Amino acid sequence: MTDRHTMEAWVRRFNAAPDHSPRPRLVCFPHASGAASYYLKLSRLLAPEVEVLALQYPGRQDRRHEPLIDDLHVLADRACEAIAPFIDRPTAFFGHSMGAVVAYETALRLDRADAPEHLFVSGRRAPSVPGQDDTHRLSDDDLIAVVTALDGTDSRVLDDPELRPLILPTMRGDYRAIETYAPRPSRPLSCSLTVLVGDSDPLTTVDAASAWEAHTTGSSEVQIFPGGHFYLNDHWDDLAALAKTSLSAHA
Repeated sequence: MTDRHTMEAWVRRFNAAPDHSPRPRLVCFPHASGAASYYLKLSRLLAPEVEVLALQYPGRQDRRHEPLIDDLHVLADRACEAIAPFIDRPTAFFGHSMGAVVAYETALRLDRADAPEHLFVSGRRAPSVPGQDDTHRLSDDDLIAVVTALDGTDSRVLDDPELRPLILPTMRGDYRAIETYAPRPSRPLSCSLTVLVGDSDPLTTVDAASAWEAHTTGSSEVQIFPGGHFYLNDHWDDLAALAKTSLSAHA
């Protein structure tokens, strides 16, 4: 059983619904070096129809003094424990980049409980598509350069000599987690699935992202947006509309 302290550490409820509310939920999983606050804008767009829960992984922001988890399977185990008490109404998962894989692995662990009803995977190739990633082995300067080029983190933060030592361990640990991840043999999910990808994403081709469709026996679709790896920064309204449509279908 998950204790209250664990839930409060892991789960951020930006527009919390009253207990026993019929409102559906969207659980959001951050990208590498990302935090729960990344989904604050999406939460505001979905309120009050959908309650947004965002995970806060250890090692960042208010959890910066906690040990990092650089094993993605362990991260999914902990995420599953934290959100299991919230699977009491129609629920969808949304994960971007590394978060897409954490969301998928968490969904695998919950699938027998018929949750989530829908999975959104964004900006990440499918687990069945091999790749060679070694960003976590780069020097500090090269790692910062790679992350800066993706436009997912404010360059002023990455250039700050006082903040860099605080950010780099988290960044490197998250990249280690996703780049050393190896999927375990498993049955496909049973939920419906939406694949989201930018048409000029330097990390994920449309074909590699579309391969997610083989990971569920439920219905699936691919949505292609103009933009790079963080295309969603310019398309929060569209993503909110997709989430509302999906969850209303399951309500």
